[in-house]
Amino acid sequence: MTHHSTAASAAADARLAHAWLHTARFLTTAPTLETLPTLDVPEIAFVGRSNAGKSTAINTLAQQKRLAFASKTPGRTQSINLFTLGKQGITDAVLADLPGYGYAAVPREAKLRWQRVMANYLLTRPNLRAVVMLVDPRLGLTELDEALLEAIRPRVEDGLKFLVLLTKADKLTRTEANKALSIARLQTAGGEVRLFSALKKQGLDEVATLLMRWAREDGAPQAPATPTDDEPPAAD
Repeated sequence: MTHHSTAASAAADARLAHAWLHTARFLTTAPTLETLPTLDVPEIAFVGRSNAGKSTAINTLAQQKRLAFASKTPGRTQSINLFTLGKQGITDAVLADLPGYGYAAVPREAKLRWQRVMANYLLTRPNLRAVVMLVDPRLGLTELDEALLEAIRPRVEDGLKFLVLLTKADKLTRTEANKALSIARLQTAGGEVRLFSALKKQGLDEVATLLMRWAREDGAPQAPATPTDDEPPAAD
């Protein structure tokens, strides 16, 4: 495949993925695991510290201003919000927006309770297909981020996909961005890592395409993809 046709095919995939993400609609909000509806479509969960830019990233990916909204008080939102994806009323995937964690002002009890709910969700939700973790690259992965990655590692080994999005990438110089990418790749050992800027629309095509591909895989082990010219080979 020539580079030109590869680029054209990547652009076509991105257009499809953006159109698909634009169908996102609010489904329900669940304060506990018991109140989450049982679904059999692939679910992609968004997680991250308060202030990592999670709501902004979801809204940018869905090209909607008010789909996910950040609470005025960080750490206040303590529910899982679900959004359906799919055209003509047919749901083919769900996005799950999990509350931001690690905000200092939240009482310790509430924090621990929420961490338990989140860990249980990530470990037991049967239709969970992928986890997208949002990280402010100026802070890097914190202890809480690493604890969460550690918790999902057994599921990752069983095929759960995960992506670390280094948000607010427009605030970094090229050198800082490359350094943040290298460090995050080392810390995640095996996940995908991308730079992302809602402001500059950086990383948007790649991330949209990746999410659509993951949601549409049928759960069976996939044949290894042929690396394209513009995709770095996977680190071993």
